[in-house]
Amino acid sequence: MSEATLPSAPPSAPLATESPVKRIIAEFAESKLALLGLALLVIALAAALLAPWLAPQNPYDLTNLDILDARLPPGEISGTGMTFLLGSDGQGRDMLSAMLYGLRISLSVGVTAVALALAIGSLAGLMAAYAGGKFETLIMRIVDLQLSFPAILVALILLAVLGNGVDKVIIALVVVQWAYFARAARGAAIVERNREYVEAARCLGLSRTRLLLRHLLPNCLPPLIVIATVDIARAITLEATLSFLGLGVPVTEPSLGMLIANGFDYLISGVYWISLFPGLLLTLVIVAINLVGDQLRDVLNPRLKR
Repeated sequence: MSEATLPSAPPSAPLATESPVKRIIAEFAESKLALLGLALLVIALAAALLAPWLAPQNPYDLTNLDILDARLPPGEISGTGMTFLLGSDGQGRDMLSAMLYGLRISLSVGVTAVALALAIGSLAGLMAAYAGGKFETLIMRIVDLQLSFPAILVALILLAVLGNGVDKVIIALVVVQWAYFARAARGAAIVERNREYVEAARCLGLSRTRLLLRHLLPNCLPPLIVIATVDIARAITLEATLSFLGLGVPVTEPSLGMLIANGFDYLISGVYWISLFPGLLLTLVIVAINLVGDQLRDVLNPRLKR
C-alpha cells in the first residue's frame, strides 16, 4: 500500500474537557441583556456598600437635618451651601443620600431573607423527599397550605403581630418564602434519591446528614439557585410594599419603599422627586435581578430555555 493511500490518523481527543463553571459563564455571557443586568446589579451593590462614603449626608443623623431644607427641588442649593442634586424630602434629608442608604437596607433585607428561606426550605424539602411516608406528606401539606394564601397577606398578618423593624420584616419574608424552596428541593431530591450514587452512599453506611448535605444537596442546587435569584427581587418588592403600607422598616431607617411612601402625600402638590427617584431606583434593581435570574434559569436548566 502506498503512502498516499494510508488512512489518516483520527484526531487526538482533547486532554481536558471544559469545566462546568466556564461553561456556565460562557453561556451566561451570550445574553447582552443578562450582562447589562449583572452590570447594573454590581453597581447597585457597590453603591449600597459604599453608601457611608458616597452619600453627601448621613440621613440617619438628625443633627445634619434642617427643616428649612424640606422639599427642596432637584439641584437646589440650601442656605448652608449644600447642593441637593435630587432634591430633599419632607424632613430635609438629601434624597441622593437617603436613596443610597435605603438601597442598602432593601438589598440587605432581600438577600438575608432569601438566604434564610433557602436554607430552611431546602433542608425541609430534602428531608421530606429522603424520608418519605408520613413525614413527607406532613411537610408537603404544610407547604400547600401556605402557598394557597397570598404572600402579601401572610406577611401583613405576621407584621401586624410582630410589629415594625428590619428583623421583623426578615422573619416575615422567611416565613413567606421558605415553602417555594421546600417544594423545589423536594421535587429535585425525588429525582436524585434513587440514583446509583445515593444507593452507594447508603451501602457505605453514611449518616443521613452527610448523605443529604454532601451528596443530595449539591445535585439539587441548580433549580434552587434560580429560584433564590428571582426571589431576591420578589423579597425586595414585598418589603417595599410592606414599608409603603406602614408595616415594614421604621421611618428612622427608611428603605426604598419607605422613601416612596414618604413622598406619596406630596405628589398632589407637585413635589414629585421624593417618590419618583426612589421608585426608579427600585424598578431598576428589580429589573436587573430578573434579567440575571432569567439567564441563569436558561443556563442551568436548558429545557426551560425560550
